Amino acid sequence: MELRIKIKPIHPFILEAIDVVPERVSLITIGAKNLPALRSFYQKLGWSELEISSDHYCVFTTAGVLLSLFPLEELIKDSGLESVETTSGFKGITFAINVDQPQQVDLVTDEVRAAGGKIIREASDAFWGGRTSYFLDPEGNAWEVAWNSTAEFDARGAMIRF
Repeated sequence: MELRIKIKPIHPFILEAIDVVPERVSLITIGAKNLPALRSFYQKLGWSELEISSDHYCVFTTAGVLLSLFPLEELIKDSGLESVETTSGFKGITFAINVDQPQQVDLVTDEVRAAGGKIIREASDAFWGGRTSYFLDPEGNAWEVAWNSTAEFDARGAMIRF
């Protein structure tokens, strides 16, 4: 791995090396078309919200990163991007919930279904040796539920390698 650093002067005779771009994903924001409905879905999964959540924004804790929901129109304004009208179809990105045991894929899939998620691929053995299923949240964001025998998790439950 190549280490890219930038030298930052902290005193006329002392230099400090800092990472230019830290290797981490800390927050993922989904632009919500209907924030209350999308929030309700993730609450039904049993996910906990941080205190910073409000009527106009919410943040759920996960083992690895924070997942935030923000009104889509506000996210478009904030990012400076133009709106692309897509009503259906694959958006080119999936999120994943990796589990510890193969049977957990089935259990999580059942819980997602009970919470109102649309199962688009039932739990099954994957060609790569694991077990997987896919679902869509109420706004069509694609999620994979996966078990991989080589996955390693840290003490918080965040996947660190596979």
